[in-house]
Amino acid sequence: MPYADNAGVSLHYELDAPEDGRADRETVVLVEGLGYGRWMWRWQRERLLAEGYRVVLPDNRGSGDSDAPSGPYTIEQMAGDLDAVLADAGVERAHVVGASMGGMIAQRYALDYDRAESLALFCTSPGGDEAVSTPPETQRRMFEVPDDADEREAIRYKMAPAMTDEFRADNDDLISDIVDWRLESDAPDHAREAQGAAVAAFDASDRLGEVELPALVAHGTADRVIPIENADLLHRDLPDSRLALFEDGSHLFFIERADEVNDRLAAFLADV
Repeated sequence: MPYADNAGVSLHYELDAPEDGRADRETVVLVEGLGYGRWMWRWQRERLLAEGYRVVLPDNRGSGDSDAPSGPYTIEQMAGDLDAVLADAGVERAHVVGASMGGMIAQRYALDYDRAESLALFCTSPGGDEAVSTPPETQRRMFEVPDDADEREAIRYKMAPAMTDEFRADNDDLISDIVDWRLESDAPDHAREAQGAAVAAFDASDRLGEVELPALVAHGTADRVIPIENADLLHRDLPDSRLALFEDGSHLFFIERADEVNDRLAAFLADV
């Protein structure tokens, strides 16, 4: 398994490529959300490989097989981690796709480094005074687990606001698999808190005008974790952005409606 290093923090990543082995394939890097592991991108990973892209999947510091140093972390640190991974993988240019916290890392990466070819920002926020925060009822559900819940029940309980009620009711087997994947690769409590501190402190709002890359801003209109208004702010302030709204989509709309999202992402990447 390949690892990169950023100031002593070991960062695991995977690099997949189409079987033809062509060296001229464009690269897409997929950046995880708060606490999550590489599993969250399995639907996009498969489609992107089928479309002929090389795909890099890093574990953020604190998640998966990367180091989990004591925190708090910063989004700037994690953007540096991303650059260390791409450098280690020999990637000079990449389309950067990030969801939730990963979208914040992507914004910071575009501001601080020069490898990004384009940005796709899913269910994320620019931070700052105008950003709409996670509703209090969602925060309580994500962080105040019932005392009698076991480990699996706690994951299901915390994850509920990120999904539509219909998806949870109709996909129990898949959600059981997701619980298994999260048990294997989620950030431990101290690292999740450290990542959460990075999200809370993030603010790129006053610098988005500097990001001249083409950007896809995609968001579910019924997101209960990062409200839809944040997509409007990103679209307003990024100079070259396209807005893709998924009606009644949840925070995990890119899982629930993977085919639709993948079609939109593939079209965007082909166009830029």
